[in-house]
Amino acid sequence: MRRNRIIILGVLAAIAGVAAPITVAWQWSQQRAVAAEQQRLHLLARHALMRSERTFRDASNALRSFEPLMEAPCSQAHIQRMRRTTVRTRSVDDIGYVENGLLKCTSSGIEHGIIKVSPPQFLMGNGMGVDIDLHPIVSGGKKMVGVAYLSHKALIDPVRFADVITDAEIQLAVVAANGAVLGALHEPDPELVKGLMGHEGAGSDANAIYAVVPGDGLTAIVIEPRSKLEARLRNEQIVLLPLGLLFAALIVAGVVWVSRRRLSLLGELKLAVEQREFFVHYQPIIALDTGVCVGAEALIRWRRPDGSMIRPDLFIPVAEEGGLILPITDQVIDSVIADMRSALVADRALHIAINLCASDIETGRVLDVLEKSLAGTGIEAQQIWLEATERGFINLDAARVTIEKARARGHAVAIDDFGTGYSSLSSLQNLPLDALKIDKSFVDTIATDAATSSVTPHIIDMARTLNMQIVAEGIETQAQADYLLERQVEFGQGWLFAKALPAAEFLAFYESRRPR
Repeated sequence: MRRNRIIILGVLAAIAGVAAPITVAWQWSQQRAVAAEQQRLHLLARHALMRSERTFRDASNALRSFEPLMEAPCSQAHIQRMRRTTVRTRSVDDIGYVENGLLKCTSSGIEHGIIKVSPPQFLMGNGMGVDIDLHPIVSGGKKMVGVAYLSHKALIDPVRFADVITDAEIQLAVVAANGAVLGALHEPDPELVKGLMGHEGAGSDANAIYAVVPGDGLTAIVIEPRSKLEARLRNEQIVLLPLGLLFAALIVAGVVWVSRRRLSLLGELKLAVEQREFFVHYQPIIALDTGVCVGAEALIRWRRPDGSMIRPDLFIPVAEEGGLILPITDQVIDSVIADMRSALVADRALHIAINLCASDIETGRVLDVLEKSLAGTGIEAQQIWLEATERGFINLDAARVTIEKARARGHAVAIDDFGTGYSSLSSLQNLPLDALKIDKSFVDTIATDAATSSVTPHIIDMARTLNMQIVAEGIETQAQADYLLERQVEFGQGWLFAKALPAAEFLAFYESRRPR
């Protein structure tokens, strides 16, 4: 009945898998179309920002050139210089001199009427005052942007802040830090522009695609309606949807094969847990300076009833996915205690390292299991080391709590296979670990020209900096052992010393490597 159910589930998964490549192709075409348009809008926003910053920079440089004023205010020489500066500065339409809140003269000449000049609406980071809604007489009442510095003020046409050429559907706004729109193109929605302030980069929603590029006091925002994507999306679909249909037939067979294989293996694993078909081999851990065997790593093994062995790299991922890894870990603990109790009680310097799954590191469940299993055995907690691969440290906060509890109870905690997963130096700094295990893939590169050969000394240096003991895995040559010993790596394991051994053979090996 269980096998029939597994087969049915596999067939259903295969049928569902037919739709997967078509769905993926459809979504991918949309993502590619959106990503391409976002990139185009981002480049346009950067270009607009660059031109706007240049406009402000030119106006600011022009105004600063008058301070301090070398000529008499509103003298012929002063007016002539304002006129020359206006002509030479592309972004500036006019420059005026302000005194006591009144406009005294401009590049066109002396003002004989009374023209009041209000204070700037806001200041830019470079000290320039800005007004965004001026309607001066000199421009014929046209809206202008005013830029003021000390006693001079420049008028800028807002068009210069959106001086780019683009499609009619694309909207552009150049906004100051306080939210004031200095220049706009194609009438962007003010509420949408306001909502995008503070963002950075490209994005999209149900109605629009946008790009936001902040600069020094200015932000360029480009918006495009999603309807503009239709032509680009059709082009992407013409290419990708046939590919999706082509792969659908291949995926059917693949999904059926993989599903049946994995589900079948999961079913066997459930029976293996119930019937306790797992046992442990022990990989000796050697002190590199003395050659003494100081402990071992407990490695799970599974022998089927027909005598065939299943490799751990095949069944452990299935056990993790199927929720069976926790009872398997508990069986490893039971086996270690049954196999090694006498040796551990007789030699307190001996330790056994047990590998933990990510779930146990995250929840800390295994600590109570260990405490209950060790009670009354005479084995001390410090003789049981706990090893976790980098997958166990994805949730750093939960991992830290478990590690701190484990160490408080006397267990040493090591990170296994460092450098092959998710961890980084920052992760190590934030976790109270006792030891670091260098993965075999890095040990293999010692004394070679491999690209990763320089990684091993960096890992050693990191561990040294964090006061962690080091265990090198997969040592196969004396040259590797000598290299590691020269760099003061404390422990090693690998075929140079011994392969993973059944309990009785490990105990014999341990006796031969005890200090005399």
